[in-house]
Formats: sequence, C-alpha cells, structure tokens
Amino acid sequence: MGNTSSVPDNMKLSVICRLEPGCLGPQGADKIDDFCQYITQEMQALNTDHIALDVVPRNDKSLPEMQFNVLGKKMTQDQAAKYLSSLDHSLDDFETALESKLEALIDQYMGH
Repeated sequence: MGNTSSVPDNMKLSVICRLEPGCLGPQGADKIDDFCQYITQEMQALNTDHIALDVVPRNDKSLPEMQFNVLGKKMTQDQAAKYLSSLDHSLDDFETALESKLEALIDQYMGH
C-alpha cells in the first residue's frame, strides 16, 4: 500500500457493502439486521484514509452487492479501482480484506 496522505472525507471512496441474508444460513433474514449492527465496530478497521465503508443488509435484490461513490456520484468497479490506484491503493486488496473479515465475523456470530 502507498503512503499517500489522507484525502478529505468527501473525496474518500464510499463503499456500500450489501450483505445477503443467506450468508447467515436459513434463518438469515431474521438475523441480518442484528448482524450488520453487530459488526459495525469491527468493520471500522477497514475504513482508511481513502475508503469509507458501510455494511448494510441487502434487502432489495435490485441493488448491487457493492456500490462505489465519490462526491456523491456512483462509480463502476473499474472506475473505483482506477480511483484507488491513483492514490496508490488497490481495490482488490481492499475487497480481499473485506471478504476475509466478513467470513471471520460470520463464523464468530454463528458460533463456529
């Protein structure tokens, strides 16, 4: 990762990660809201000087699992990757860290 100085909050890549209720098993629909609340603090670790993350339930299937915005404008995944690359950061690295963190937190929440 680069060591570029932080960008102003309004210039951060805003990432909305929508979690499928099914990731919590057959009763996931009953648990997803509580789970998203449960992990809020843990997910703050993935917020950086360049990224602002919000994890919410994916109750509307028409919305994408991941949504990227900068300055209130939606971006495609490719645009988000180019934006982070311009700041010497990698969207792939962020997504890998996000998936790994979510897997661990789901296992913890489900008592595995």
